[in-house]
Amino acid sequence: MSSVPAIGVSGLRCEYLVAPRGIDEPAPRLSWVIESDRRGARQSAYRIRVAGTPARLASGEGDFWDSGRVESNQTTQVVYAGKPLRSRDVCHWHVEVWDEAGNTAQSPPSLWTMGLLAKSDWSARWIAADPEIIKRDPEAVAPTLRDPGTPALFRKEFDVPAPIQRATLYASARGLFELRANGRRVGEDVFAPEWTDYDKRIHYRTYDVTALLTTGRNALGATLGDGWWSGYVGWQETRARYGS
Repeated sequence: MSSVPAIGVSGLRCEYLVAPRGIDEPAPRLSWVIESDRRGARQSAYRIRVAGTPARLASGEGDFWDSGRVESNQTTQVVYAGKPLRSRDVCHWHVEVWDEAGNTAQSPPSLWTMGLLAKSDWSARWIAADPEIIKRDPEAVAPTLRDPGTPALFRKEFDVPAPIQRATLYASARGLFELRANGRRVGEDVFAPEWTDYDKRIHYRTYDVTALLTTGRNALGATLGDGWWSGYVGWQETRARYGS
């Protein structure tokens, strides 16, 4: 007599992303994938737990949300229905599922973090390159209609007095940016933070830079490009599609 193969659950996503940082949706949608070697296997129920720490999740405590057992075959876009989430919350979660034969499986843990949900959460100020630098630097190339010129470079040193538990970097630009912390690339994005209608909104990115910082002196660098904000776009014979 052959045993029924166990089911599995993987591919956890929040708002269609794997372990995303900086989610702005107060009730994010959660999804997962059911795995089985048995033909026709299907989910009959699920239970989602969301916790504020990995330890609480591992102990089975869903202090942010415990859906309880829900009789449903839904595996996509399950809306978070736990306690109200705040800016910068770290949400650790997993899902337990049952199939039609009563087999059960639990996913590996995943997480998402909340972004800056209110305007008051921002304390940063815009920075910009001094156009006079181009005039004083013999190697700098001034921007033209078709050439963005020499990109602006910024560097800031700061001290970290004690070991870091968690460090998060929020960054935005009217144009494009590439960041480095202590000489190491921050993230893997290209053309961040992408195109937007700058008259209505400006996107930002969230990065976990805990592993890039050390106790003592640190340095953060940024390279800025014009991008969609003021760059030469397509066949149009003009710059400054949105800004200047």
